[in-house]
Amino acid sequence: MSTEYMVRVAEDPADREACFVVRKEVFVGEQGVPEDIEYDAYDATALHVLAVRADGTALGTGRLLYGEAAAAKTGGDLTVGSLGRLAVTREARGLGVGAALVGAIEDAARARGLAAVDLHAQTHALGFYERLGYVAYGPEFPDAGIPHLAMRKVL
Repeated sequence: MSTEYMVRVAEDPADREACFVVRKEVFVGEQGVPEDIEYDAYDATALHVLAVRADGTALGTGRLLYGEAAAAKTGGDLTVGSLGRLAVTREARGLGVGAALVGAIEDAARARGLAAVDLHAQTHALGFYERLGYVAYGPEFPDAGIPHLAMRKVL
């Protein structure tokens, strides 16, 4: 498998559909998240990013909520974005795709004038986000039956 890939904002319907396919494979297929809670009303207005191999194969995705859409997840602070639904396909893990997706989301947040990015990390992924500069805060909580912690990075 080629390890060459690019990350872009998913603007057209085909890109957005590729994001949803990756999420279904990782969250619904691998982690057992019910499909009816994996997709939500925020998907319509979120900024989605997509990592693709040169041949067009989707390798990973993530999304940024900002403005009013993020307020419910960030304590009402409109200067903080919410990173979520970060998923990398099994075949692409270990290639730096997740870090590249987080970087693209942070760039999009900066471009929108946001001061920080929050996320809800599955506890097994804490080390990954800590290496990227995120700091955990608050108590552990379940989401879709999986333990999570809130984390924040100041941009």
